[in-house]
Amino acid sequence: NPRSTGKTAYSVDLAWDRATDNVAVAAYDVYRGGTLVKTVGADTATATVDGLSPATAYTFTVKARDTADNSSAASAAVRVTTDDMAGEGKQLKVGYFVQWGIYGRQYFVKNLDTSGAAKQLDVVNYAFENLDPTNLTCQAGVTKGTSGNPQDPDEGTGAGDADADYARPMSAAQSVDGVADDGWGKLRGNLNQLKKLKAKYPHLKVVVSLGGWTYSKFFSDAAATPESRKKFVESCIDVWIKGNLPVYNGAGGPGTAAGIFDGIDIDWEWPGAEGHPGNHYGAQDKDNLTALLAEFRGQLDALGGEHKLLTAFTPADPAKIESGWDLTKIFDSLDYANVQGYDFHGSGSDDSWEPSRTGHASNLYADAEDPYPFHFSIENAIQTYLDAGVNPRKLTVGFPFYGRGWQGVSEGGVAGEWQDANGAAPGQFPAEAGVRGYGNLIASYPSMTVHHDEESVSTFGYTGPGGQWWSFDDTWSIGKKTDWVKSRGLLGGFVWEMSGDTPDGRLMTALDDGLE
Repeated sequence: NPRSTGKTAYSVDLAWDRATDNVAVAAYDVYRGGTLVKTVGADTATATVDGLSPATAYTFTVKARDTADNSSAASAAVRVTTDDMAGEGKQLKVGYFVQWGIYGRQYFVKNLDTSGAAKQLDVVNYAFENLDPTNLTCQAGVTKGTSGNPQDPDEGTGAGDADADYARPMSAAQSVDGVADDGWGKLRGNLNQLKKLKAKYPHLKVVVSLGGWTYSKFFSDAAATPESRKKFVESCIDVWIKGNLPVYNGAGGPGTAAGIFDGIDIDWEWPGAEGHPGNHYGAQDKDNLTALLAEFRGQLDALGGEHKLLTAFTPADPAKIESGWDLTKIFDSLDYANVQGYDFHGSGSDDSWEPSRTGHASNLYADAEDPYPFHFSIENAIQTYLDAGVNPRKLTVGFPFYGRGWQGVSEGGVAGEWQDANGAAPGQFPAEAGVRGYGNLIASYPSMTVHHDEESVSTFGYTGPGGQWWSFDDTWSIGKKTDWVKSRGLLGGFVWEMSGDTPDGRLMTALDDGLE
């Protein structure tokens, strides 16, 4: 009977006693479930099965086969659960770095280092890259979006920023190592800085995030058929893993970004449900997403070498989970999922969402006072995954490093909580009303009274009757939430997004301390 003699997140070592009728044995066949995964010679009684998914239970059996190709009955089964991504007793910390942070926010890859975040994080998600609307391939975009209108169905069509990615020369002051980019080099921009950051912090993994709110329009088309899935995945691996960047302004070319990305993160918002205006979606997306993730997993594994990560950003809304994500199947392909822990309420930058009433954006527990029909909470979201049988060590919880705010807010005897409002508060940037990074928020309203709702575990700030009301995370709420993450046996936490923190990394340090 087989037994497990060792395991990692991606492999299991097996050993068994040789058949007593050893004379006639020509080989041993190892089965995972009912699938033949390995054959070894008669003189061998061990095997390593790899290509497995972390924190996943597998069943193995062994059959002896004779020289005439007759197989014995299967052995008794051994059930083994692979290790998780973080390791026993440890928590995974993931942070999104946004491509456009280098503009108005003046947040460079270097800031991940100077804030202390790079040594605290395990994985950096570089966001976002787009899909080519015509070829339905991974596009390393060379243009910025033509429209800033959030209601324009083509706001993200064909958009991208190859300049920020790999063509813009970074100055010495903007560089991780204090050395300016060579303006003639084939690799500049954020990607060269990520390469330098990884050299300084060898433990750090970096994955490329595809999609996001604005770039998810064509996922449904790319995932539609076996042929389209194969083509799409091949192109993503070619551009981002093999690093064959399109030539742009003298940068890019074959292999220029090789070794920078350790995997791929799928941010499809949302399969089988509406997202950005104009997105393509349909009931077929749910099965097609499962197949797309399997195609990614298969092609990434076929590269050989070090295991490549495959992760996804997944919804908190049970209705969106039901319409697009087959929780019984997708985790066979995913290393882990980053579950949305924020944006439960908000006005929308153009007052297109919930402009007339305040609400918590990232509460841990449902609030009994919540007047909305959906009582979103982190607890309810995670429970949906656990109820479907997902291993908790394949789930991270999202922490927002930004606030969502309203103006003209009535006091209502409750400091504006769930009260009438008059649209989005002025944002950190004119195009982003109702949103401010945490660091910007607390610096902009130093006299704002900060309240801690113990019941729902949410932080909010209020400037007074008729004033502004902001929902955000602070060190208090992060401390409470990280305690909960550990108590539920989850894998860890992730951040959207790193530029929102204070320059000295106050929130990231709270997250790091809380997940110790």
